[in-house]
Amino acid sequence: MEHLIEQYKQGYSKILKELEGLTEEQLLFKPSEKSWSIREIIIHASDAELVHIHRMKAILSEDNPVLTAFDQDLWTKRLNSQQIDHQLYLQLFKSMRESFLPILQNLTKQDYLRIGTHNQAGPLTFKEIFEHSIEHVDTHIGQIKRVKSFFK
Repeated sequence: MEHLIEQYKQGYSKILKELEGLTEEQLLFKPSEKSWSIREIIIHASDAELVHIHRMKAILSEDNPVLTAFDQDLWTKRLNSQQIDHQLYLQLFKSMRESFLPILQNLTKQDYLRIGTHNQAGPLTFKEIFEHSIEHVDTHIGQIKRVKSFFK
């Protein structure tokens, strides 16, 4: 599982790399009315990290906890992510990842098999949620790259 932990560690630096040199105007740019800006993507990545860590901690500490979905579009829209300080959320993302590393480094193989039940997806193992957390960042880095392609 060391390779997964290493990928998890790299999430923050991967996001930072994609943000290098962007102007405020570029951070706020939306390719379409239904698309998210880079700022909104950053805020979402942090919000999702909060949810993922909550789910992982619940699975590690409780017996088959219920894991609930959240509506990412409503969070982005109703919480006015376009107006929020993305730097604060980047720091939050970094802090959440760093604070979870000691827990990850002490897990056993059995811990990775622990299960929670998602209210939409059904039973999920800790490992599945952990892998999703890693993939989620990569997915949104791809999304940031697509938005950036409009600047060329």
